[in-house]
Amino acid sequence: MDVFLESYLDYLRVEKGLAPNSINSYRLDLNKYLSFLKSKGITAPSKISKKDVTNFLFYLKGKLSVNSIARALSSIKSFHSFLLREKLSSSDPSGLIEAPKLGKKIPDVLSFEEVSRILKSPNYRNAHGARDKAILELMYATGLRVSEAANLRLMDINLDVGFLKCRGKSSKERIVPLGRIAQKFIKRYIEDARPKLMGEKSSVYLFVAQGGRRLSRQSIWKMIRRIVKKLRIRKFVSPHTLRHSFATHLLEGGADLRSVQELLGHANITTTQIYTHINRMRLKEVHSAYHPRAK
Repeated sequence: MDVFLESYLDYLRVEKGLAPNSINSYRLDLNKYLSFLKSKGITAPSKISKKDVTNFLFYLKGKLSVNSIARALSSIKSFHSFLLREKLSSSDPSGLIEAPKLGKKIPDVLSFEEVSRILKSPNYRNAHGARDKAILELMYATGLRVSEAANLRLMDINLDVGFLKCRGKSSKERIVPLGRIAQKFIKRYIEDARPKLMGEKSSVYLFVAQGGRRLSRQSIWKMIRRIVKKLRIRKFVSPHTLRHSFATHLLEGGADLRSVQELLGHANITTTQIYTHINRMRLKEVHSAYHPRAK
């Protein structure tokens, strides 16, 4: 059934315009699914039953989290919907299967003081430190996903007007303001540090490693983890934590939800509403800690 999988992934790439990381996630989920079916002697879409799909989900139970199982089922449903629409199958065995109930996971956020410590950590007097400083300032100023930051090109940045253009999920473009401090350190990086990292090479990408290669999202992740460990911040901090903190601090400062949605590039405002819950939790903590009748 590999040929059906490749046709589906081509559809996601060409017609849906999904990013490579999203397509890889679908591929991983569906490879597991098809391998399971093959182990049961099922090699054609017409032979798959509802029971086969539920057996696969039970097989995943205990191996994966509820969230990962829900994501796998979503991939399976989308795959079967494609097969049905393209007349490669006469039925959808996953159609009536409900996704497992998910509890809303409240993302970790950093306090403003913790963010400030992280932003101050790189030594921007050397080329690598100047690059890392520019990345951190940009991610906190804009709320970009790490993949969006890694894929930024020089032509996507307009320092004169203080905006950048990025491509988010499903290759949707959005314009995001940079802020004065981020502009300052990005400009310093482009003018002084980037040429030293590039050497004789050339690259269209904004953030580069030594020798001019595009800096990977994994490298950004490792850089942030290294800084957090050095600062002894006792929270799990990833590049996405800066995005969560960006949104939470905007709302705490009085920004409206719709504007935060636009800045984050969320297709649905319900995704953004999780940050209002964080805000309420913080208010409750402050009340409990300081109100004389709350203890």
